[in-house]
Amino acid sequence: MLRRQLFTGLKVTIALLVLTAVVYPAAVWAVGEVAFKRQADGSFVKSGGKVVGSSLIGQSFSDKDGNPIPKYFQPRPSAAGNGYDAAASGGSNLGPSNPKLIDAVRGRVVAYRELNGLRPDATVPIDAVTESGSGLDPDISIANAMLQAPRVAKVRGLPVTTVESLVRSHSDGRPWGVLGEKTVNVLDLNLALDKLSPPG
Repeated sequence: MLRRQLFTGLKVTIALLVLTAVVYPAAVWAVGEVAFKRQADGSFVKSGGKVVGSSLIGQSFSDKDGNPIPKYFQPRPSAAGNGYDAAASGGSNLGPSNPKLIDAVRGRVVAYRELNGLRPDATVPIDAVTESGSGLDPDISIANAMLQAPRVAKVRGLPVTTVESLVRSHSDGRPWGVLGEKTVNVLDLNLALDKLSPPG
């Protein structure tokens, strides 16, 4: 009797192991490769035949000292490692009443206004001064992009209307038509900007 139960238990364990460790992962991989090949392969973005990033992972547009490069749209702040480190994805875990978070946001608001030539009392979009939960958010709000457009246009010697039109043409709709808000992928927008006005 005991031997029969042990044998049955062993068969069930092996069957579940094959199902959960071989069949299910293989099925998910196959569906991903057939129906979602680009996403399953990392959603890599190429420019000049070279991979320059992923449309799913934000990246920094800063110089070697960490200062924002004015000719590029700037992404949402990141707490992932040293910033946009996919191996250290995560937020700061600071609560809304934490003085460190409050001071950091205040500092980012001042820096954002200075970088973009805004009035000291200008409203700043929330995504321009707060980190996402993953620290890897590749998108910014349309409002954020539109506030950055005059600075980018000025540095590149382009009409503001041209840069604003570029933002609108590269914006993505609300997920499923009802969730969240319209956004723009920063990497996609900056690559389109470089095609329009090659960096010098």
